[in-house]
Amino acid sequence: METGIKGKKELTVTEELTAQAVGSGGLRVFATPCMISLMESTASGSVQGELPEGQSTVGTLINVTHLSATPIGMKVWCESELTAVDRRRLVFSVKAYDEKGLIGEGSHERFIVDDEKFMKKCQDKLQ
Repeated sequence: METGIKGKKELTVTEELTAQAVGSGGLRVFATPCMISLMESTASGSVQGELPEGQSTVGTLINVTHLSATPIGMKVWCESELTAVDRRRLVFSVKAYDEKGLIGEGSHERFIVDDEKFMKKCQDKLQ
């Protein structure tokens, strides 16, 4: 996998995506956890097609700043770029925008995993 892979994903802020609804605050504005989810989803989706069948990526680190509030009804989108590849470790630059400008930015790290091995290790915790 090569650096430079870009992703973009867009959504409209709904009541379900507010800080009040997800429990991360008391206001009806786009929630930070939902912005982070959008960033992870954008980065993940941008590289999924580059992976062999039976492999995916899992998020392991995110370091972002939420810079500006976004009201219900406004469109938001994330743009990601793969900036570093170190064997199975992938590092992305992520930026989120609403219709008025930049609302969040930072970096996100993901690791390439073998789906079966990863799920077996996870399920082994139940024993």
